[in-house]
Amino acid sequence: MERERSAIVELFTKGHPSREILKILKLPLNRRKFVYRTIRRYKDTGKVEDRARSGRPCSVTTPSLGKVIAQRIRRNPRRSIRKMALDLKVSRCAMTKIVKRDLGMSSFKRKKVHFLSQLVKEKRVARCKGALGRYAVENLEKILFSDEKIFTIQEATNVQNDRILASSPSKVDEKFRYVSRIQNPKSVMVWEGVSKMGRTPLVFVPQGVKINSINYREMVLESVLKNIGRDMFGGTSFVFQQDGAPAHTSNVTQSWLHDNFPGFITKEGWPPYSPDLNPMDYSVWSILETKACVNSHTSIKSLKRKLCQEWNKIPQKTLRTAIEALPDRITRVIQNEGGYIE
Repeated sequence: MERERSAIVELFTKGHPSREILKILKLPLNRRKFVYRTIRRYKDTGKVEDRARSGRPCSVTTPSLGKVIAQRIRRNPRRSIRKMALDLKVSRCAMTKIVKRDLGMSSFKRKKVHFLSQLVKEKRVARCKGALGRYAVENLEKILFSDEKIFTIQEATNVQNDRILASSPSKVDEKFRYVSRIQNPKSVMVWEGVSKMGRTPLVFVPQGVKINSINYREMVLESVLKNIGRDMFGGTSFVFQQDGAPAHTSNVTQSWLHDNFPGFITKEGWPPYSPDLNPMDYSVWSILETKACVNSHTSIKSLKRKLCQEWNKIPQKTLRTAIEALPDRITRVIQNEGGYIE
């Protein structure tokens, strides 16, 4: 604490503003009040030591206890604040103050992600390095990103951010209080493509039809993709992107694309296990699902109609922004040695 105060004063006397001091010392935002108080104290008294004041000194949230807690968290960051308070026989309020105020820590949810072996990480890095030029901001205009997703008739909900406001749960109407779920809900698979120049219409896969190489070629590549160059890119050539699904990487599909779209990204060119690099996955699908599945649907027909309505309402600026985030994501994958970036 005293070292931090001395460093703050030293930077302040050199002319650095308080916001810049936070960045230089790499202090979290919840420590900004500490920086402001230190600077104010130095202006008033010319010192950084605590002023003499009445009142009983802290007997629980002491630096020594903070060190003990920091060591425990360092060994196992999954520790619960409540359980640590019970183990160390202090109040939960005091434990929360030490963890959040003194140690500058917050709780974060663990995320479910694809397993990435060392070999996969190396491939992600190598292919991202090869794609840096292709995915430069000035080259993104001619790339069509595509993906498939399954939508169900059930209401979409975000378990982390979906909240209701009320004085008590019992006073909330059931239609807001609960999110109903059923086994094996009716669903439909949707294919979609986006670019900075526009979007394709939604392609709905018929019920009971499996997406294999033949169906993928007939329903998507031949019926939709052949017209995209004329309708979306003004007759000029473009680059077609798809992920590593079996129907996409089969020899039949790759051969057809090679004959009809020489500029497509081959199965050796797209980084494996990389939904974090497809604008459809990291942005567009969630936007569409949030809008179209805010309420449950009574039938697949109703779901399809709503998906089409909301798809056409998404501003093109939103799609462009999602695509323009790709070069930065590729750079972050390389910097993270092929590991997770979300």
